[in-house]
Amino acid sequence: MTPPERKQRIRLFISCLVDNFFPQVGEAMLRVLSGMGLEIEFPQEQTCCGQPAFNSGHAKEAEKVACHFLDVFGDGDEAIVCPSGSCVSMVKHYYAELFRNDPEKLPQVEKISSNIYEFSEFVFQHKEALNLNSAYKGRVTFHDSCHALRELGISSQPRELIRSLNGVELVEMEMADACCGFGGTFSIKYPEVSKSMLQEKTDSILDSGADAVVSTDMGCLMNIKGLVSRKKMPVKVLHLAELIAFEDTK
Repeated sequence: MTPPERKQRIRLFISCLVDNFFPQVGEAMLRVLSGMGLEIEFPQEQTCCGQPAFNSGHAKEAEKVACHFLDVFGDGDEAIVCPSGSCVSMVKHYYAELFRNDPEKLPQVEKISSNIYEFSEFVFQHKEALNLNSAYKGRVTFHDSCHALRELGISSQPRELIRSLNGVELVEMEMADACCGFGGTFSIKYPEVSKSMLQEKTDSILDSGADAVVSTDMGCLMNIKGLVSRKKMPVKVLHLAELIAFEDTK
């Protein structure tokens, strides 16, 4: 008798914004990945990747948070999947800088850096198992987050996933790769510049004729959704996981 094929096991890193403000994105991500036949682990003790402290110049505080991340996710060879390109970029590109003088941590950093994936990147690599029958029907446009595009090289993967969904049309906005103005603390330090960038981004979204804007980073989506909500713009703001796992509530 042939033994049953073992499911691929992955671990989820949800990110602070999803955990605290957008739990529906984490739930959508779980539905997508479990629907692909994956065995999913969610380490309950996970917290933050350390990026907010690191970007603010607090290296020691960032190192403490990163140490906890390594304690939680450092063991095991399973892929770590995260719905945020900025968090993945932090682990992949900046942990080595944080721990450059710690020879005991560096091997762990190298291992975890090769095992962590942004959501669209991972799903695209396993797209043959993806359910393409999203309940969402309509035109969507895609916003490239700065970290995913410029530091992870992710651009075509989410677009190809969107194009593959039955009943969903992808329309490109002007300057899809332009920053939305969030940039973490950038929007706080330079609010007027940030507001101008965000206005240009939402103008591009509306001009595209799409009824939804999709991205893969909750920092961008939170920023865009704030202005969309305040001005009651006729456009939905969705994470890619929400689009794929969309449930018609009408």
